[in-house]
Amino acid sequence: MRVFIYSNMKTLIIYDSVFGNTEVIANAIFNGFENKEDTRICKPDGFTPDLLKDVDLLIVGSPTRGFRPTKPITDMFESIESDSLKGVMASAFDTRVKLETIKSGALRLIVKAGGYADKTIAKLLRKKGATIIVPSEGFFVTGNEGPLYDTEIERATQWAKDIVSKFQAEQS
Repeated sequence: MRVFIYSNMKTLIIYDSVFGNTEVIANAIFNGFENKEDTRICKPDGFTPDLLKDVDLLIVGSPTRGFRPTKPITDMFESIESDSLKGVMASAFDTRVKLETIKSGALRLIVKAGGYADKTIAKLLRKKGATIIVPSEGFFVTGNEGPLYDTEIERATQWAKDIVSKFQAEQS
């Protein structure tokens, strides 16, 4: 497998976590970037809009709570000025339960209709002017509080590597 390294790619990963699962995924994504010097990771309470200065790639993640991202993530987006993400490549992720593991058929239908946090985050990124570089991704927990399924950490690291490859291809 060929790994692309874009040496000047400045990346910011912002995540919120309720039970720790989304934090584990965010760190696995961080570990997928070879150039750690140009990759930052923070929670919404550590975010200020000046962190976006010179950012080439922005990844935002949240657990799915009531079909949406957490309030700290949505509040963070409110602090970002309109169109301030123009020229920034972005993607979104969430943690969620697998639809097929929900025992109640009625609840499964509600979740299917309500959706997950990743789509809302991607919409907020686009609204602020970002270009979505790869489709958003959901990472699976075994229950409301987790833990993550065994393969999810490796999958998150690979997703980050795929983003780097896509970013490199876009720059060629």
